[in-house]
Amino acid sequence: MFSVFPTARLRPSPFYESAVAEGMTAASIYNRMIMPANYGDREAEYWRLINGVSVWDVAVERQVQLTGKDAGKLAQILSPRDLSKCKVGQGKYVPLCNHDGVLINDPILLKLDEDRYWFSIADSDIWYWARAIGAERGLDVKVSEPDVSPLAVQGPKAEDVVAHIFGDWVREVKYFWFKETEINGIPVAVQRSGWSKQGGFEIYLKDGTRGTELWNIVKEAGQPHDIGPGNPNWCERVESGLVSYGGDSDGQTNPFEVRMGKYVDLDVPDDTIGIKALRRIAADGPKRHQLGVVLDSSEPVKAEFTWNDIEMDGTRIGDMTTCVWSYRMKKNIGFALVAASAKPGDRVVIRRGAGAVEGSLCELPFL
Repeated sequence: MFSVFPTARLRPSPFYESAVAEGMTAASIYNRMIMPANYGDREAEYWRLINGVSVWDVAVERQVQLTGKDAGKLAQILSPRDLSKCKVGQGKYVPLCNHDGVLINDPILLKLDEDRYWFSIADSDIWYWARAIGAERGLDVKVSEPDVSPLAVQGPKAEDVVAHIFGDWVREVKYFWFKETEINGIPVAVQRSGWSKQGGFEIYLKDGTRGTELWNIVKEAGQPHDIGPGNPNWCERVESGLVSYGGDSDGQTNPFEVRMGKYVDLDVPDDTIGIKALRRIAADGPKRHQLGVVLDSSEPVKAEFTWNDIEMDGTRIGDMTTCVWSYRMKKNIGFALVAASAKPGDRVVIRRGAGAVEGSLCELPFL
């Protein structure tokens, strides 16, 4: 038994005290912050997300803010997705790549004004990267981390909860679009988004001193729908085919290998970082691709926190990057990053620490 607690280097979120009060039993470290990972009953938290509504402290999704005359130019330099038609109030899922076309993050970009953008990032130091690139290119832009912390409301009843708080206008918000507003004087941005396929919103708190207030507002509005705490649910995200940057990618993974090719626009300007490499990869074809894998074992396998070799006919063809017991499918399922020649239906052997397990490759998503 061990504990994790906030320090000057390991920051708590504005919702930390609320998460503790709700019974948080486990946490992870993400962007040098404490991220709630469990509230004592993983299966109950899963079904709450599938059938009802769940509130998540996802303040670890930090914002990299670009402001200034060249903010839009830097945003485009950083991402191979075409942002030229992005409107104020619109968000886009964007890959970020290094000069070799390797994926280094997969944030949501939010355009707040013509000269102000946020990258809502996964776990990596994109702030340093963006600031260095802006300085190197001599751009008129300031790169900073604002006081902004997302609180997610997810599940099929999430829209009713968020509409109760802010009004029925939220029902008309399109996916990834957002609106800046306030509730009880608390400044927020409300976006239809979230790391699940069950529907929901992320409420970007813009005053970190008022996290407990916002949590309680959401909790009260959700009581008629039996709202409860949760976290980005590993089982649901695998079932739904959602990629985890850093979990399902390694230091050589490009967007085409993990089903993100549709977010790469090859005709973006030549000064976009990684675009020349991505054009070559697209022309040659990626060497790997991501499929699902269903294990033959009928009981939940023990969680392992490393990638597992995948073999076919005695030859290693790639890795199983994650594996989880699916409560709906009643099977062990996972993601496979395998040679481009491998195809759905192929029989494989997964070399796990606990022993070899047979399985079959399949299309994604599972559900």
